[in-house]
Amino acid sequence: MKDSGREKIEDKIIETDLDSNSFHHKHFVRIGSKDQTFKKVAFNHSYFENCYFRNITFDSCDFNGCKFINCNFQGSTFPGSKFDYATFEKTYIDSEILNNNCPSHNNLILKFARTLRINFQGIGESESVNKAIRIELKATKEHLFESWNSKKTYYRNKYKGLDRVKMFFKWFYFKIQDFIWGNGESPIKLMRTGFVCWLSVSLIDTILFKNPNLISNYFNSLINTPSIFMGINKPTNYPDFYLTFITILRFIGFALFTSIIIKRYNRR
Repeated sequence: MKDSGREKIEDKIIETDLDSNSFHHKHFVRIGSKDQTFKKVAFNHSYFENCYFRNITFDSCDFNGCKFINCNFQGSTFPGSKFDYATFEKTYIDSEILNNNCPSHNNLILKFARTLRINFQGIGESESVNKAIRIELKATKEHLFESWNSKKTYYRNKYKGLDRVKMFFKWFYFKIQDFIWGNGESPIKLMRTGFVCWLSVSLIDTILFKNPNLISNYFNSLINTPSIFMGINKPTNYPDFYLTFITILRFIGFALFTSIIIKRYNRR
């Protein structure tokens, strides 16, 4: 093994603007700066540890492959800056970075959003966590779809033969989860799923256990289905396996609803 050659810079304060400087492959420890503008500065593959940058404008800077640990970027902005393969840990940074600085490829976007989600969880920023999850889920859906369907060279070289089949089933499972409850992030989609179950059970009740030629039976089944679903009403003409199936649906529905409530409104 040999020395990585990473230069360590510590306990410094930057008091001037920077323009087109290169700090490639550095290790910044307890570096501070305030109310400055850093333009086209290359920080790629550098480590930032216990650094404080307040109200800094990082204009078109390169943070590719950087790692941020216990840093504070309060009030700082990053117009045009790149964060491919960057990771964050217990770092205070505005969630607007998710709107303006996501990488250009879906697989990198989901990794970027994931590291920020974990970072925001570590510092208790629940709203920022929700925002990161939405972006992560969107990027994951698009990445899974492209992995088996896209004709782009990157995906065709990476996913071949059975790998494409596996990615299709991963995408299909993701889509099912998304439809049922938005992968744990959408109470509205879960309510929609509940409504679909309500209509399905009422139709089955009418078609199999009543006279389907009478319109009134459809209405009565629709009214009675909630009490059947909740276990209050147990029709004697229902076979045991069907009642068991409805009970399983009820338990699953309550479990999904509880999970969404905990994730959405509790501190993550």
